[in-house]
Amino acid sequence: MSECKCFHWSRVSDMSPTKPDTFSLPASLPDWPPGLGFASGRIHLGEIEVLRISQFEFIWSSNLLDDKKKGVSFYKPLGAPDGFHILGHYCHSNKQPLRGFLLLARQVASCESKASNTSPSVTSPALQRPLNYTLVWSSEDGSHGNFEGGFFWLPQPPEGYKAVGFLVTTRPERPDLDEVRCIRADLTDECQAYCLMLHAYSRLSDFPFQVWSIRPSHRGMLGRGVSVGTFFCSSYWTAEEPLNIACLRNIDSELHAMPNLEQIHSLINHYGPTVFFHPDETYLPSSVSWFFQNGALLYNAEDLIGQPIDANGSNLPGGGRNDGEFWIDLPRDERRDTVKCGNLETAKLYAHVKPAFGGTFTDIAMWVFCPFNGPATFKAGPVNISLGKIGQHVGDWEHFTLRICNFTGELWSIYFSQHSGGQWVEAYDLEYIEANKAIVYSSKNGHASYPHPGTYLQGPSKLGIGIRNDACRSNLYVNSSTSYEIVAAEYLGADIEPGWLLFMREWGPKIVYSSRTELDKIIKGLPLMLRYSVENIFKKFPLELYGEEGPTGPKEKNNWMGDERG
Repeated sequence: MSECKCFHWSRVSDMSPTKPDTFSLPASLPDWPPGLGFASGRIHLGEIEVLRISQFEFIWSSNLLDDKKKGVSFYKPLGAPDGFHILGHYCHSNKQPLRGFLLLARQVASCESKASNTSPSVTSPALQRPLNYTLVWSSEDGSHGNFEGGFFWLPQPPEGYKAVGFLVTTRPERPDLDEVRCIRADLTDECQAYCLMLHAYSRLSDFPFQVWSIRPSHRGMLGRGVSVGTFFCSSYWTAEEPLNIACLRNIDSELHAMPNLEQIHSLINHYGPTVFFHPDETYLPSSVSWFFQNGALLYNAEDLIGQPIDANGSNLPGGGRNDGEFWIDLPRDERRDTVKCGNLETAKLYAHVKPAFGGTFTDIAMWVFCPFNGPATFKAGPVNISLGKIGQHVGDWEHFTLRICNFTGELWSIYFSQHSGGQWVEAYDLEYIEANKAIVYSSKNGHASYPHPGTYLQGPSKLGIGIRNDACRSNLYVNSSTSYEIVAAEYLGADIEPGWLLFMREWGPKIVYSSRTELDKIIKGLPLMLRYSVENIFKKFPLELYGEEGPTGPKEKNNWMGDERG
C-alpha cells in the first residue's frame, strides 16, 4: 500500500465547484475489429452486467485553504440507463484532469447468465437496497456558523450482501434507500486502500477523517476482482483492518470482454509507443533470434563448453526453475564485442497480453531485450563518477505495460519499469509522438523506462546523490506499433510461445568480484561533507551492483502472473 496525496480540510466560504479540466486522448479511437464483448460499453460479470459512466454531477469539494486545485471533489454518475443502479460515489483530486469512472450494475436474466457459462446457483437477487445508512463523518463536525458541508454515508447491507461504495451528500438527511445497491457477497471480492486522497482533521475527534482510493486485493492475471471506481473513508481505520466495503468479482469464466487476437494486433498498432534510446547509448537492443544466431552460447554447470542456440531457442532447457544449472553468455569469439552492442535493425518488442481487474482491463506488457547492460555512473551533486564495470552484466530484459480499458478500448495508463520498481503514469501525463502513440524513454546503459526525458537518480534524489539514469530522445529508437511479436496470451488458449520464453534460467553468467574496494576508492575521493551520505547510499544499492549476474527471462518475473509494482 502506498500513500499519494494528503489534504487537510478547512472551512471555505465558497463551496461552488470550479469546472474541472477534462482529458481525452489526442486522437479519436478507431473502429476495433469485431469480437465478443471487447469495447462494447458493457461487460458481463456473470449474474450482473456493468457499464462504465464517466459523466458526473458535482456533489461537494474539500479544499485546502482557498486553493481549489489542492483539494478533492466528490461526484455522482449521470445518465444511468433504466435497470442500472449506482453502487457508490466517486472521489477525484482537483489537481488532475477529470477522467475517472464509476461502474453501474444490473442483474441479468437467468438465460443471460447461462449464456455466460455462469448459471446462478442461488436464488437470492444479485443486488439489494441497503437497510439503512451510517453517517461516517461530516465536515460540519469542525465548522462554525451556517456552513453547508459534506456528509459521508456507508450503506448498511442486508445479511449476505456487501456495500461497494459510499455516498456523499451536502445535507444531514439520510439518502434515499433506493439511491444505491449492495451486492450479494459471493459476487464480491476483497479490496484494499492504496492511495490516500484526503486527510481531514475535526475539532470533535482525536482521529483524522481519511479518504482513500481503492483497488482489488487480488490482482494480476488470475485475479477476478473488479474495480468499481468508488472510494473508502473512515475516521478510525488502520491498515491492519479489513475494509467495510468490497469490490465486484467477475465469475464469468470466459472473460468475454478480453480482446481477440485480431483486436490485440489493432490495439498494438494503434497505441504501440516509440522507445527512444539515449543518443550516447552503446548497448542497444536486438531481437532474441539475432542474439542467438550471432553466437550466443548455452552453458551447463556440469559442462562448461558452451553450446550454440538455435534461432527460436528450441534447444534451451524449458520449464523448471532458476537453479543455476544453465545460463546464456555472449559468444567467445571475435563477435563478442559486436553482439554486446546489439542490433537496432532487428530489435522488436515482445508482447504478453493478459487480463487485469477481472478482465475489465487488458494489460499488454511489452518486453525489450538488450544483449548487454552497461556500467553505472554515480552522481554526487555536481560530480559524476564512472563506476567502471559496476552495474554491467550480460543480458537485459526491461518492459513497460499498456493498460487498456475493455469497456471502450481506451488507453488508460502505462507502467514504466525502472530496475527493481517502476511507476504507473496516467494517459493524461504521457508524451505522445503521433496520434495516441506515447513515448517511452530508455535510460542510458541500464535501459530503465521513463515517461519524460531527463536525469533520474536511483537513490535519495532530493540530495542530488545516486545512480544516474539519463533519458533523451535521439535517432535511436524502436517503434513498437510495428516492430513487435505477440509471445503469450494465455486466456486465448493458443500455443504461441517461442521456445526461448520457456527458459527460466539466467540470460547471463554470474561473476562475483570485490566491488567494495572500488567503492571505497570513490568514497575517499569525495569531499568530506559528502562521504557519510554516499557511503550510506552504497550500502542500499541493489546486489546487481556488486557483481555481474544476468537476469532471468520475462516468464520468471513476478509480474508475469501478478500485477505491476505500482
